[in-house]
Amino acid sequence: MARLLLLSLLGLVAICAVHGIFMDRLASKKLCADDECVYTISLARAQEDYNAPDCRFINVKKGQQIYVYSKLVQENGAGEFWAGSVYGDDHEDEMGTLGYFPSSLVEEQRVYQEATKEVPTTDIDFFCE
Repeated sequence: MARLLLLSLLGLVAICAVHGIFMDRLASKKLCADDECVYTISLARAQEDYNAPDCRFINVKKGQQIYVYSKLVQENGAGEFWAGSVYGDDHEDEMGTLGYFPSSLVEEQRVYQEATKEVPTTDIDFFCE
């Protein structure tokens, strides 16, 4: 049984090494509308362009709408980041592009649900493909 578990874990590590990377955590907690952080908190509009510094973040164009799913809890003087999705002009990608962006970049246009659930972040929150 232990051998099977070890082989499974090694397989998972190999898959991650080929298809993605775990990046440093930006925070240990996040605020969400629900326990799984799947419901949209708000709709925001970018007030300026933003170029993602690494794969945890998303590129945003001024005027672009962003669906917000979680808000990282600030730690140790770090900037405040939110997680959300943006869509291209032609909406080719139905899932949108998911990632983090600075909250100072946007103005919330509509709040759907308050982000009152504090949830711990996990390694998968900062996984990059």
